[in-house]
Amino acid sequence: MTDLSRTGIQLHPMRQQLYDELHSRPFQQIDTPARITHLAVLCGEEEREAQLEHLQELCALLGQDAPVEAGSCFYRDFGSLCVRRETHMEFVSYTFTHLPADASADVFAETGVSALPDGWLDRLQGQVVGAFHLAVEASELDVQQQLSDAKQHFEGMRLVGSSPQQGDAHIWTSFRLHSDGFGRFLVCNRSMTPSQLGRLMQRLVEIETYRLLALLGIPMARDIAPNLAEMDAGLASITRRLAGNGGVDEAAILSELTDMAARVEDFRARSTFRFGATQAYHELILGRLRELREDEVSGHLSLTEFITRRVTPAVRTCETLGRRLEDLSRRIDRVSDMMRTRVELSIQDQNRALLASMDRRSKIQLMMQHTVEGLSVAAISYYAVGLLKHIITAAYEAGVPLDKDLTVGATVPLVVLTVWGVTRRIHKHFHALAREERSARGGKNRRSS
Repeated sequence: MTDLSRTGIQLHPMRQQLYDELHSRPFQQIDTPARITHLAVLCGEEEREAQLEHLQELCALLGQDAPVEAGSCFYRDFGSLCVRRETHMEFVSYTFTHLPADASADVFAETGVSALPDGWLDRLQGQVVGAFHLAVEASELDVQQQLSDAKQHFEGMRLVGSSPQQGDAHIWTSFRLHSDGFGRFLVCNRSMTPSQLGRLMQRLVEIETYRLLALLGIPMARDIAPNLAEMDAGLASITRRLAGNGGVDEAAILSELTDMAARVEDFRARSTFRFGATQAYHELILGRLRELREDEVSGHLSLTEFITRRVTPAVRTCETLGRRLEDLSRRIDRVSDMMRTRVELSIQDQNRALLASMDRRSKIQLMMQHTVEGLSVAAISYYAVGLLKHIITAAYEAGVPLDKDLTVGATVPLVVLTVWGVTRRIHKHFHALAREERSARGGKNRRSS
């Protein structure tokens, strides 16, 4: 026989872990009679570490070796008490199974936690969201006799009945908290084996646990819903104002939209996980109910009828609210885009008006510049002629034969023409530089576009 580990085939490092995952949460085998208590505890990472130390303390108190690490599922048989601990994504579950000392007493007089050391349960870390007892009793009574007997154990509450596995057992529960703070399930075993009973118990505790966890989204939905109605009305008002012909205060509207978008994102951040978990738990509940293959007990709602009638509307509420949040977020984005477009168009109009005003000012400045240039030419020519007059006077007094006044008068037009020509040449030079700069900027814009 070929040993795969001794061949040259490369094995995935998680291959063994993938195989073990299928068997990480095996079903228990439960004898009849039995008393079972199930706890579902919401906790964070620090509380999980504290729970592991707490579990190690329990093992020490009961005289067995403590686990080094929790793992996904811990199971230990302490004789008359079996402890099962499972870790899930947001909660940890404990299942305590106890064999009653006196099966003839009240079925809930002894529970799964009756055999725990005194005070141990009081120090359990985390928030308990689910806590209920399951009593398993052998029974050959018919439904009416079972019902009469079951009513004595549920404090007069209205019962829900179920007959799973083609009548091999009957289940009675009220889906309510009793005077001890626990829920209660009574299972009348007719012909189920310990393995079948273990699978039935696992489905029941999962149905009840997931039912409670699925409903955690309802308080959040009820808290968010009025705010969504208010924001929806506010967004509709903003849209009507934008659709009107009158002027609007863009800055004020953008501020309103920003505040509204921030609130919606806050609601989405707080509710996305919770609403997604609600949907996931609901799907798990429906799957477990299908696995029960239950029949209706005459005159009573079955587990499937009761849960789908009460839980499904709550799940639909969370789904609807989640869709409303997404829809409101998209609508706010669209209105914000409209506002940004209006603001951009307004800015473009302002820029065009500003450019036109700058163009007019440039023309005025050019006219003023030409005027100043004329005055500058006259002033420079005046001072230049004055300098030349001194030179001509000095030459005349030095004996140069010339007519001083005529010579001075002849230099005036020459000086004026020279100054004017030099000024024009300087202007042409600067205009040529400006045209080159505009041409270079235009070519760069064309290449970038």
